[in-house]
Amino acid sequence: MKSLRDRLDILEEDLLNEHIRISAYHDLPFAIFCYDPEEEYRLRKEAVFLKTRIENKGKEVKIISIAGLMWEGIEKTRGINYVIDTEKKFGFKMAQTTVNNLLSKLSPLHKIVLEKMKDLNEKKDIVFLIRSGALAPSIYRMSKLLDEMHGFTMVPVILFYPGKREGETDLRFMGIGGKEGSSCYNYRVKIY
Repeated sequence: MKSLRDRLDILEEDLLNEHIRISAYHDLPFAIFCYDPEEEYRLRKEAVFLKTRIENKGKEVKIISIAGLMWEGIEKTRGINYVIDTEKKFGFKMAQTTVNNLLSKLSPLHKIVLEKMKDLNEKKDIVFLIRSGALAPSIYRMSKLLDEMHGFTMVPVILFYPGKREGETDLRFMGIGGKEGSSCYNYRVKIY
């Protein structure tokens, strides 16, 4: 497997191409940049450097924190105290299920992301979704987020995904396996 920096260079080249080369599908302008969860802090720095390089070449990059959106969704609905009380009374798994319900039904995560993107232009803007590890171990599936955004935006989106690759299209979120963690999901988008 190529180094983090080598893969970021490939992503940069694809994003700066006259016809962005991140997707095989014309209506699915998404890609995933998979990295080892242990490289989280390095990846965050590298994403900022990548943003600067891309902007120096005439594009605009908006960095959106999934962690921040998770907290925003919780606060818009029941609030953090509700989640804390749920965990105290029923345990972590129930608290995790509660947050999933909040981000799936009461304040859908994909709608929060799309709201942050509403003024962006598909010709000049790119979105980096970072800090998705906050949704581990299985608060919310990243495949669900991309599926729900499909058809609602043509702005290129790169999901920075802490996980392990298994084959060409399968990813294991945070490298967690089995029933406890996120299972392996097959993605229809390009994976760097």
